[in-house]
Amino acid sequence: MAISDLTRQSLPGPHNIVRTVLDNGITVLVYENHATQSVVLAGSLATGSIFEPPEKNGLASITAASLMRGSETRTFDAINSALEDIGADLDIDAGVHRTGFFGKALAEDLATIAGILGDVLQQPAFPAAQIERLRGEIITGLKIRQQDTRYRANRAFHEQLYPPNHPYHRSVRGTLDTVPQITIDDIRDFHRRHFGPSGMIVAVVGAVRADEAIDIVRHALERWRNPDQPEAPPLPHVAAPTQTQRRFVPLPGKTQADLVVGTIGPARKDADYYAAMLANSVLGQFGMMGRVGEKVREELGLAYDVGSSINAGHGPGPWSVSAGVNPANVDRALEAIVAELERLVREPVSAEDLENVQSYYIGRLPLQLESNEGIANTLVNIETYGLGLDYLLRYRDTIMRLTREDLLAAAQRYIKPDALVVAVAGPESRPQSAS
Repeated sequence: MAISDLTRQSLPGPHNIVRTVLDNGITVLVYENHATQSVVLAGSLATGSIFEPPEKNGLASITAASLMRGSETRTFDAINSALEDIGADLDIDAGVHRTGFFGKALAEDLATIAGILGDVLQQPAFPAAQIERLRGEIITGLKIRQQDTRYRANRAFHEQLYPPNHPYHRSVRGTLDTVPQITIDDIRDFHRRHFGPSGMIVAVVGAVRADEAIDIVRHALERWRNPDQPEAPPLPHVAAPTQTQRRFVPLPGKTQADLVVGTIGPARKDADYYAAMLANSVLGQFGMMGRVGEKVREELGLAYDVGSSINAGHGPGPWSVSAGVNPANVDRALEAIVAELERLVREPVSAEDLENVQSYYIGRLPLQLESNEGIANTLVNIETYGLGLDYLLRYRDTIMRLTREDLLAAAQRYIKPDALVVAVAGPESRPQSAS
């Protein structure tokens, strides 16, 4: 169903989203949806790996993961039993700029998951045995990823695209060198300094009255204070590559190679973000993964899977094309991908392509809003990036006013086909030069 088939009153907007700011700075957004019996509690805090020193890479992630391992009033087993008894979920996970949380339960149990969230955020215990178990799980996961061609190619791509002093250069999860060096005192100190209510967002969506939901969140979190909570440091400047740079990660014994090629793309709040997103859809998403899917996989048979993405957030994220290929086909696949990038910046997309991707972006929005989860995540994004409560009401017009020339200008701003970062991970069959 397209947005044009929906009434404005059916979309979340200023008329049915209740927004309030608690005394300690927490922003609460509530959307009532009484068509289901469940409720979603989602949101984020203004802390993440941007605050950690490079030598402690992974500190924000292990701190966030440690919160659910026990509080001053609940053991790890007690937390899990309380959630299992009501069939609820609650998870906390760190990113670069923010630490997110997500909980789901029956509407009648909202107070329980909100109470647990408030408890673990404000008074975590960081029990030594649980932290060491968690550290072991993280290290095991990192060791497994060291043999994953897709992961290694993506890591190499980010490390080449962003300078070492940039947080996007590093993995949020840390490395096999840094994670073993993180102490419980490091974790306690990171939590004490960087976790707090300032900038926190809480979205509640489901079969609950807005005033009741706000009271529940207020009871769980409004007493939280951290007067020393710092503002996020500014992102270091990052320049797009001026010439093509290549990096190869040898992984002996693998039968597939993974290829990532791209450059610096837009941030979420850049004026040409939507134009870039639609251009990217033409390039490697719409239909059978766009132009690169049609050319590289369907026509030439050079890739098992191929597609493009823009990872736009608080800062300029990468605009990249990824492909899983036979190691013998790396150079040919790369050549075909670069040719499609050249085409994207050389000529406007066709009127049919523009119409197709506009219809796709408009048509998928109602699908994203079919679930409480989708609505909650949308509300969090709206607040995070300051999009305005009328964002969804304006969305269709925002997409439909884009022209072929807008998409071309966005592609030309970011993509320089002779100045890309290329990363390949796979068996020792080193790729040669590419144009």
